[in-house]
Amino acid sequence: MRFWKSWRYPAHWPVPRLDDRLLLILAGAVVGTSSGLAAVALNRSLLWMLKSLMAYRHFWWSFLMPAAGAALSSLFLEKIVKEGAGHGVPEVIYSVSRRGGLLRFRSSYSRLVSSFLTIGSGGSAGPEAPVVMSGAAIGSSIARLFRLNERQRVTLVGCGAAGAISSIFNAPIAGLVFTVEVVLGEWTALNIVPIAIASVAGAQISRILQGNQIAFAHRQFPVDLLDSLATVGLAAFTAAASILLTWALRRSHGVSTRLPLPLWLRAACGGAVVGLIGFFFPVVIGEGYHWIREMIEGAFVSGFGLALLFVLAKITATAFTLGWGGSGGIFAPCLVIGSLVGLTYHRLLQILWPAADWINEGCFALLGMAGLISGMLQAPLTGIFLITEITGGYGVILPLIIVSTLSTTICHYLEPASFYLKELVERGQLLRPGTDGRVLTDLSVAELLEKDCIAVAPDMLLGDFIEILQKSRRNYFPVEDPATGTFLGMVHLDDIRPYLFNAGLYHAVLLGQIMKTGIETVHPDDDLPEILERMDANRLYSMPVVANERFLGMISKATLLDRYRKELKVQTTLQ
Repeated sequence: MRFWKSWRYPAHWPVPRLDDRLLLILAGAVVGTSSGLAAVALNRSLLWMLKSLMAYRHFWWSFLMPAAGAALSSLFLEKIVKEGAGHGVPEVIYSVSRRGGLLRFRSSYSRLVSSFLTIGSGGSAGPEAPVVMSGAAIGSSIARLFRLNERQRVTLVGCGAAGAISSIFNAPIAGLVFTVEVVLGEWTALNIVPIAIASVAGAQISRILQGNQIAFAHRQFPVDLLDSLATVGLAAFTAAASILLTWALRRSHGVSTRLPLPLWLRAACGGAVVGLIGFFFPVVIGEGYHWIREMIEGAFVSGFGLALLFVLAKITATAFTLGWGGSGGIFAPCLVIGSLVGLTYHRLLQILWPAADWINEGCFALLGMAGLISGMLQAPLTGIFLITEITGGYGVILPLIIVSTLSTTICHYLEPASFYLKELVERGQLLRPGTDGRVLTDLSVAELLEKDCIAVAPDMLLGDFIEILQKSRRNYFPVEDPATGTFLGMVHLDDIRPYLFNAGLYHAVLLGQIMKTGIETVHPDDDLPEILERMDANRLYSMPVVANERFLGMISKATLLDRYRKELKVQTTLQ
């Protein structure tokens, strides 16, 4: 038993005790390997499912397959594992932001099963967000198993996300950049090293089990100045598509939740609509990676009008899949829609300037992917490195940077928060490390409680109070009912100053006559940002903390700011 207890505290192990980084590196490698295995398992099972159902896609009743998959997916989440539907990544960001990286163990497999049912049956979604959720939950569970502290747990959650992304795309740099740019929102030496190791471990697992292959091979694209200038217009197109997709997803979710139907039936309705669209436009079915390969290789023969119609069909199908209760992420739909937008833009350029020697349409499909990912996530580095790695070359890096940064800027101007963060920002739940809200949230009223106040009774004579005053370091004195202990009010040193120099009043004035009642109080569960606002609004420097009508102590602005400074140093100092 003693060995077990010591084993569960890695900080007490001989080697990690020498350096905290070593512990996180070792744990990060384990988490990255585990999340990589989860990503490979989902990827393989999706391929099997999509191929198995391919032979039945031409039947008239095939539209029922996505409906059945979405219904089973929602039933599994709601009735068996009792989790809500969602994209996965916002839940991980919320846990990092507000819960110290705490995620339930069941999340390590629940999203894999639900997204397998949704996407495998033909739903328009991607497997990336579910594996991020799974990897993050694995990291959180391992951190809890070994009783790691909150900061170490958040790092392992990031390791799980990085290992999952790097495994599913065979792109270790993209996994690292996505995690620190989107999930954690901070770059520190303490985080980057273990996350990089986890990212490498995830990619290595993918290479061992699936081969060292890039997702979308292509030939070299000789980009000239005219093509680079044209990417400015492409950035506007991808930004518009990002805004439209965001609006469609949110609008679709809003409409579906207002319907008086159970979740599984709503998911089935959404899946049926996707199946009907997919019957006429197969490009919307599943994650759609093979369509991207066709577009990059220049084998996608549809004209401008049809390509534009495909863009709208894919956006609609994704909105009905994810907005109506299906499970999955937006990564893969963004890549497909981005490719289609790039292709549509190339067709438009050929119509408007037929004499110009434009580069191959596959290049614009690549750039469209980067623009849409960057616009939706408002994370330009993720878009740049993801497309660079999954296509295996830096040949289009210059226009890639242009379209990613411009698309991000335009989207940020129109929608200040990215798709993943918008809902959290609206609910006030996004708190990045080192920000005012995060520092205050990491503190609690209980930590700041000053308990050295001396309580007095309302029937105490002023003369007796003078003796207590000589022993106290405080200016505030809570007044309590001596029989019940109920908090009645406060006496401040300034309140008795007029009586101090008149000894004749010492045996005539009771504290109940000079105490202040109806004063502002704080509950232990109140948020510190709200407490600070109340202090500023009422020009207070201290407030009594009261619960169940009992005085617990004082909270002062001086103590709060002192702890705030210490917490800020912890969160922002490179370790």
